[in-house]
Amino acid sequence: MPLKLFASLFSLLLALLPNTAVSADQTFTLSVVPQFTPVDIGLRWSPLLRRLEAETGFGFQLRLVDKMPQFETDFLTGTPDLLYLNPYHMMMASKAHGYLPLARGTEPLFGILVVDNNRKIKHLHDLNGKRLAFPAPNAFGASLYMRALLSEKEGLDFITDYVGTHQNVYRHVIMGEAEAGGGIRTTLEKESSNLQNRLRVLYTTPGVAPHPIAAHPRVPLATREKITAALLKISGDDAGRKLLADVELDQIIRADYARDYQPLEKLKLERYVVRK
Repeated sequence: MPLKLFASLFSLLLALLPNTAVSADQTFTLSVVPQFTPVDIGLRWSPLLRRLEAETGFGFQLRLVDKMPQFETDFLTGTPDLLYLNPYHMMMASKAHGYLPLARGTEPLFGILVVDNNRKIKHLHDLNGKRLAFPAPNAFGASLYMRALLSEKEGLDFITDYVGTHQNVYRHVIMGEAEAGGGIRTTLEKESSNLQNRLRVLYTTPGVAPHPIAAHPRVPLATREKITAALLKISGDDAGRKLLADVELDQIIRADYARDYQPLEKLKLERYVVRK
């Protein structure tokens, strides 16, 4: 195993060990939507959770999954105490178990469709009948909303290929395994400059409220308030803002379901949801 990969895995293992200073009945599980690999998610989220532990006195344990259907099964059964999830998943989790959004970033979520700069694709109709890559069927901006708009608003016919993560989408496009691929701006911006320079954004969805952190209603109100207040406090210093930016919670504010996510019910995206 390469030394760099071994070091990353070892750091992740240490970061995910339970905090023995916090009693078990004060430890909450957090499941994170798999936009990235489990190792990448662990390395991004663990520093923020350690800071959150210091601010609240609670323990936080990541539940890492690498497939979207597994993540969906997790929250549809109400297993995690806390979730970081996409806007449509927020609607699903609210309906299934009454999960409540606590905080979110202020930057709207835009889905993007990228193509290889080296290919002569100038317009959406150039993709008619072509293979398009998406991370997973129910990834909101990168897939669910994107496929609905491409099909219904733009009248595009295409072959769908689900490749697991945003990272995989971008690489499928560069390797010529798909003519275009769906992602979101924040995940593309976390790629290397070389990869970003190879890709061009051909189409962008309208913006919606971004991914929130949400809590199961079994988490007491006082605890939810303490976690939310801690996240807002963390956003008040440079080090904290860096931790939040690493997990795509830039300029964090309180979230409100009725204001931020209930309007998605009007989009009628159910026909594009894939159940597995």
